[in-house]
Amino acid sequence: LEPLVEQAQAGKIALFFVDAAHFVMLPFLGYLYSLTVRLIKAASGRKRFSVLGALNAVTKEVVTITDHGYINAVSVCALLQKLYDQFKHLPIVVIMDNARYQRCALVLEKAQALKIQIIFLPPYSPNLNLIERLWKFVKKKTLYNQYYPLYEQFHKAISNCLEQTGTTYKQDLDALLVTKFQSF
Repeated sequence: LEPLVEQAQAGKIALFFVDAAHFVMLPFLGYLYSLTVRLIKAASGRKRFSVLGALNAVTKEVVTITDHGYINAVSVCALLQKLYDQFKHLPIVVIMDNARYQRCALVLEKAQALKIQIIFLPPYSPNLNLIERLWKFVKKKTLYNQYYPLYEQFHKAISNCLEQTGTTYKQDLDALLVTKFQSF
């Protein structure tokens, strides 16, 4: 990954870390300690808001595809097209994990047609995918110790947080999304 990051910093390639996050409308407790029983408001049901994101390794810009259900191979193809439309002036390299819907023939053919290079991370290595840190940050800012009575408020809070990654949360994310990877 380090040579790719160096090429991206030199402006030779556009490097993106891609992954999906599935935010479920459930209570997330940051901390709770009580000597008495406390009732905590929680939404009923298990509605989910899925976000497929591509994080630019240099600019920390986030390109997303959202769905109120599940992310699949068609969603990944739509994200690849969106990346190509925005960054076709540079060779595009995409780092993905080993999710089955990312390794399928449809996605590989779309990437080849758009001349996008895909690099798959080893299994069970989320520490190498920079966007995992972004998902953790979004959950902390929008879900921990928060109650949303309506699904619209829930997904709007997540969308707003993602939209503010380049403005309101830029300083926090610059410190969090560093391209230093642990090597053994």
